[in-house]
Amino acid sequence: MSALGAVAIPSTLVLRSVQSCLLGLALFVGTADAVAQQQGADRDSVVVVGGDYNYPPYEFLDEEGQPAGYNTDLTRAIAEVMGFEVEIRLGNWAEMRQLLAEGEVDVLQGMAHSPERAELYDFAPPHAIVHQSVFARKGQAAINDLEELRGKEVIVQERGVMHDLMLQHDIGARLFPAEAHADALRMLASGKHDYALVANLPGLYLGRELELSNIEPVGKTFAAQRYGYSVLKGNEELLAQFSEGLAILMNTGRQQEIYERWLGPLEHQAMPWKKIGQGAAVVSALLLVVLGGIVIWNRMLTREVARRTQELQIQQQKLIQTDKMTSLGVLVSGVAHEINNPCSLVTMNLAMLKEVLRDSEEAYEAYYEQHGDFLLGHLPYTRMSKEIPRMLEDISSGAQRIRRIVDDLRDFARQGPVELSESVDLNEVVATAIRLVDNTIRKSTDRFEVRYSPSAARFRGNAQKIEQVVINLIVNACQALDSRNQSVCVAIQHDADNHLICLEVRDEGRGIEPENLSRLSDPFFTTKRDQGGMGLGLSVSLSIVQEHGGTLSHHSAPGKGTCAVLALPIKRGASTNEQ
Repeated sequence: MSALGAVAIPSTLVLRSVQSCLLGLALFVGTADAVAQQQGADRDSVVVVGGDYNYPPYEFLDEEGQPAGYNTDLTRAIAEVMGFEVEIRLGNWAEMRQLLAEGEVDVLQGMAHSPERAELYDFAPPHAIVHQSVFARKGQAAINDLEELRGKEVIVQERGVMHDLMLQHDIGARLFPAEAHADALRMLASGKHDYALVANLPGLYLGRELELSNIEPVGKTFAAQRYGYSVLKGNEELLAQFSEGLAILMNTGRQQEIYERWLGPLEHQAMPWKKIGQGAAVVSALLLVVLGGIVIWNRMLTREVARRTQELQIQQQKLIQTDKMTSLGVLVSGVAHEINNPCSLVTMNLAMLKEVLRDSEEAYEAYYEQHGDFLLGHLPYTRMSKEIPRMLEDISSGAQRIRRIVDDLRDFARQGPVELSESVDLNEVVATAIRLVDNTIRKSTDRFEVRYSPSAARFRGNAQKIEQVVINLIVNACQALDSRNQSVCVAIQHDADNHLICLEVRDEGRGIEPENLSRLSDPFFTTKRDQGGMGLGLSVSLSIVQEHGGTLSHHSAPGKGTCAVLALPIKRGASTNEQ
């Protein structure tokens, strides 16, 4: 036993030592894992809240680079009442949305709700309502609807709610994304682009802080959106904590205190019209009570006054038209004189230039035969010898056309006693009217057609007055067109059986509603009020036609165009052979 025992005892001690070491190592590893898990749990218990670094007064970085604003204070208060820790990160808004999608950020503390965003995010009950406004440089036109931004250059915050909305609804504006609201307003104030579409309160706040005195909100605020906490779809548990915390703050009045501290002063400054409107409503109600009795008492008198006023207006408009045409006649006569003088000079000098060209042709040809082709007016003589005669003819034709148009205008505007004793050729009247409205026709349609009467039947009347009627009918037809592919056709027909000469003006325009056909000749009735129409054209035209013993009728259906028919009697002494 001595030898064997001597060996066995040390082996047992060694084995026990090894076991002790392994047990200690296991305990150490277990303790380390527990510590690591506890540290991981501590990290997981910190909720990372993201936001915009430059969206005051809701959220922004202060002068020391620390998160501040209404959203920030609200988030810290929620974390306090719910007993969890938060880490608030403020940065570029587009990057914050990306970090939320990648899981680096757990919740965004301020996101405007929209149906499209609701497909990607879950939203807590809103803690504010955000209105969007259009800002512009002072003096620019007001914007009352987003559709009015079509074709304009508009600055928006990149991936902001209005950026999303403008893209999704294809408003048609040219968008220029900016990183933050402050960048958008600086770009606008520096003269870049037309408008900036930003949140109302942040825009007012930044405009004041940055002293951007040359920009202002134009038009009404619109696109009110619910604004609050949002998480990715599927993270309802975290969102529920923020919703519960927000409910606690609202019920205790703490949320309202935070709101008033940050947004109250700006709202009072930005909406001075609210109190004014309330006061105006009270005053209006009192006035309505006082004036109600007076309105009832004066109802019958008002109707009579309205009837007499309408009669006076009709007479007044006729006097205005007469005075206008008199002034136009004086003006056109003076202008015609000033235009005809240079036209006469052009015509006279053209005749001399043609003689000079004929006299110099022989010398040019001789020089050409001796020296070959040469430059004349920077072009080869062989080409100019053919072009110069054409140029002179074109100049002559243009001068004659100017003279003819001026004479037509002068005749149209000439005022004098209205006598129906002229022998009038309707073909000539229509040709003159077409020349006067040629520009309107060219702008309205590519398919204008005119057919004259081969018999050239004359009638007794006043050419100037009938010309006014024809011009009115052609202009009305052009204004009824919706595209240049639609046609206008003017046709003159001689109805020998009924002793009538008829003018038909047919268009392929939008047509006239049945209930409006019978009212076309009523004074002041017009379907073109928004285009400046007064509703007197057809009324005056009908009066002129009736003076001539004729008729003026319209046939139309919505979407199928309109046909206006002027019929004038051919009286004795106004035959086709009368000169």
